[in-house]
Amino acid sequence: MGEEERRAVLDVLDSPQLVHGPRAVAFENDFAGWCGGGEAVSVSSCTAGLHLAWFQMGLGEGDEVIVPAQTHTATAHAVEYVGAKPVFVDAEPVTGNADLEQIEAAINERTKAISVVHYLGMPVDMRRLNAIASRHGLPVIEDAALAIGSTVDGIHAGLLGDLGCFSFYPVKHMTTAEGGMVLTRDAGIAERIRRQKAFGLDRTVVERAEPGVYDVTQLGFNYRMNELQAAIGIEQIKRLEGFLAARHRNYWHLETGLKEIDELDLLRSSHDGLESSHYCLSAILKGPAEGRRSEIVAALKAQGVGSSVYYPGPVPALGYYRDKYGLKAEDFPNATRISRQSIALPVGPHLDEDDMDRITQAMKRAIHDVCN
Repeated sequence: MGEEERRAVLDVLDSPQLVHGPRAVAFENDFAGWCGGGEAVSVSSCTAGLHLAWFQMGLGEGDEVIVPAQTHTATAHAVEYVGAKPVFVDAEPVTGNADLEQIEAAINERTKAISVVHYLGMPVDMRRLNAIASRHGLPVIEDAALAIGSTVDGIHAGLLGDLGCFSFYPVKHMTTAEGGMVLTRDAGIAERIRRQKAFGLDRTVVERAEPGVYDVTQLGFNYRMNELQAAIGIEQIKRLEGFLAARHRNYWHLETGLKEIDELDLLRSSHDGLESSHYCLSAILKGPAEGRRSEIVAALKAQGVGSSVYYPGPVPALGYYRDKYGLKAEDFPNATRISRQSIALPVGPHLDEDDMDRITQAMKRAIHDVCN
């Protein structure tokens, strides 16, 4: 956050309108323009956007949606919200993204859509996935929470399927404190979501000839973004190219260092027209380091290096889904290995190449001290 964001927030506080105002619309236009097209609809969170995506499709009981096992639980929760069933597929071992062959094998007469996640910003090969979806006549929803800056053959995530949902949570590539965005090339979808995010009203505040007079023409939710959040977003997007350039530089520098460590596997990053947003670098423990993540994380922390885990387990092995559907981690071996053995390391724009060298040396020392 910089002084520009602070001034933008104060400007909103000095204005007569905290919601239903012009900044949310301006932010939507800025975001769509930055991504290279489509229509953007601001929402209160990425999860809200995913819920609206399934809701506007009319999914319900008896419908199935194919969902990656390796993702945040919000991806699956959004399917559950509308009463449909998430059908989980395992991850590819080299990228962490959903295995496309398993996606096609999971399609049946109850399948109504495919949900994909660009895991840690590494885009799914949407060329192959869209060919599968087209053969079966299925829409594709992109969970692009970590994919601001991810592209396939130069086309930005969110414009590769039928609809994409983005997150502006504080640890993402840019932030509005809380908030999200839906991006789609389909004007009809965008209009439905605009109405459904605001109670299903037929007229926005600015469209009402008489204040307080409107009709409710459909079921809807309270999923709007307020003007404070949008004001921050307008300023953040001006800095986004710089944020992403720093992430790319840090990622490749850190990858070069970590490749020297025999006890680590690194997930595959940008290649063959697939450009990652480089949200973080996920290093997977192997050999004598396998199964010793907690000790290694503690050793990193003792050296002042923070880390995280993406994610604590395959979603179908988490309590709610395990109990409801009778699934277990062993059903998803690749996702389980990534979840249990990976350590996510930071590459954000608050860091530089010297920090990447420090992280590399700290990892070497941590593995040596724990495994010897």
